[in-house]
Amino acid sequence: MTASSDLGLDTSARRASPDLLRSVFRRHAAGVAVITAQGERPVGFTATSLTSVAAEPPLISFGVGTSSSSWPVLSEAGHVGVHILGEHQRELAATFSRSGADRFAAPTAWRPGPQGVPVLDGVLAWLVCRVVARVPAGDHRIVVAQAVAGDAHGGDAQGGGRPLLYHQGRFNALRD
Repeated sequence: MTASSDLGLDTSARRASPDLLRSVFRRHAAGVAVITAQGERPVGFTATSLTSVAAEPPLISFGVGTSSSSWPVLSEAGHVGVHILGEHQRELAATFSRSGADRFAAPTAWRPGPQGVPVLDGVLAWLVCRVVARVPAGDHRIVVAQAVAGDAHGGDAQGGGRPLLYHQGRFNALRD
């Protein structure tokens, strides 16, 4: 076995912890999405864990905390909405990340979409996906879902706009 100092590793590195993980991932820029579902009432949350999993079949995944107010509905939902936010939607991202907020009250513009899933207006792109798996992962679940409908332009014929990013604990825009 080789000592870490022999491998050129920093021996002062901190032991892995929740704080270390959060500190490391604050340096990772991530796209911002809002995930929605319909139960007795619509639910939704801001996610930076959205991932394209496969093209055939078209699968995506995202993580959701089991203590989240959205989890009880998501734990049973057959379909979810996935919305890619634009740089002009910082307030929408903040609304869907705020605990206790009425996320679907005005000024949030939305409509019932395919499978009754709430679809947000004005987003860069959206999908409605059929949930195919919920995988336990610590205090979260990784939801895997197959795209069944959507709009790559979010209803905007030009398909314009730049994505909203999350970096260093803040919502940010791309810079030229």
